[in-house]
Amino acid sequence: MTPNPRQALLLDDVRARGSVSVEALAERFAVTLQTVRRDVKLLSDAGLLARFHGGVRAPGSTTENIAYRQRQLLNEEAKQCIARTVAARVPEGCSLIINIGTTTEAIARELLRHKGLRVITNNLNVAAILSDNPDCEVIVAGGVVRSRDRGIVGELTVDFVKQFKVDIGLIGISGIEADGTLRDYDYREVKVARAIIEHSREVWVASDHSKFNRPAMVELARFDEVDMLFTDAAPPAPFPHLLAQAGVRCIDCAAGDEERP
Repeated sequence: MTPNPRQALLLDDVRARGSVSVEALAERFAVTLQTVRRDVKLLSDAGLLARFHGGVRAPGSTTENIAYRQRQLLNEEAKQCIARTVAARVPEGCSLIINIGTTTEAIARELLRHKGLRVITNNLNVAAILSDNPDCEVIVAGGVVRSRDRGIVGELTVDFVKQFKVDIGLIGISGIEADGTLRDYDYREVKVARAIIEHSREVWVASDHSKFNRPAMVELARFDEVDMLFTDAAPPAPFPHLLAQAGVRCIDCAAGDEERP
């Protein structure tokens, strides 16, 4: 199909935000819900969008993430908002493990003024960022370096992480499905993230709004393994119920408030 001007703008908006509710689109374009649903149906039938209950997202593969450079630019403002909120809650003088992802890299930048941190990471970008902080000790995991994003993965990385027990495990993820599973694309990366979860006293997940209802192939964790979820918008249904049921503290960074179960 050839989208009309409104549909083209709607398509651009969803692509920029990753996922969005039907109500938000109706408000954004000052049209009725019926008009948005009709547009969404036409665009999804053409394979340009993917629908889920109450909203729509950009279609994507369940087996391969989008390119690293694209992810750096995608929802950049949301990631910075999340990063500031996470960093404000990280106490000085604590230990962390920070995994692979553009959101965790944004968090690293916000930790440059913290003192007394000891950070273990399998992300060379995070290591490079935090090496500029003279009051932060950075420990880099061994393993295989992925050229596309400088993430370090493999059995050697898993064994390295298992040596430690840190205060906070900071996890970035690729998708959160409607059954409450946190998912990613690379099983080797997931194995490292699993080790981080198991060797952290608290697990913090940083995820912008586009990750909700985004499919990915490999299950990383479930909500009941997470202590805090940082996001930049109120999660759509059914996530508030699932988060409360699992006892996860959800922080809406944009609103500056916190939903407690």
